Amino acid sequence: MTRTCQRFLSCFLFVYLAVACLLPSCGKKGPPVPPEKKGTVLAPPAQLTYALINREATLSWTYDNGNQAEGDVDGFEVFMATKPLEGCEGCPFMFKSVGVVPMPKTTFVYTLDQDLHYYFRVQALGPDNNKSTVSDTLFIDFP
Repeated sequence: MTRTCQRFLSCFLFVYLAVACLLPSCGKKGPPVPPEKKGTVLAPPAQLTYALINREATLSWTYDNGNQAEGDVDGFEVFMATKPLEGCEGCPFMFKSVGVVPMPKTTFVYTLDQDLHYYFRVQALGPDNNKSTVSDTLFIDFP
């Protein structure tokens, strides 16, 4: 190989490596992604509403299992968070499970205490610990 050819290849290699090193990349990893479970993806419950009689709130929701088999949903788990009426602005919600409702029932009764803001969510439960995302959050103000 001639000296000119060697210089050309050296320069080409140097420029190629310089360009490759300068290509934009953030270097950040994405958020962790849980492994996908084999099986049916459950739809979340919808149209979460309530009826209030005295201190008892009766939550109700709809569930459309779409093209899932009848046995794909075992029941529903109800989650609740509370805040005092004079609570701090922007404080985090701490949802906790307050009960499980077996399928095909789509109602849940909870006795409220006064002077609290209540927040409820519902999640569909399936076999093999398969869970849907939670429903929209329902807000109840009980002064």
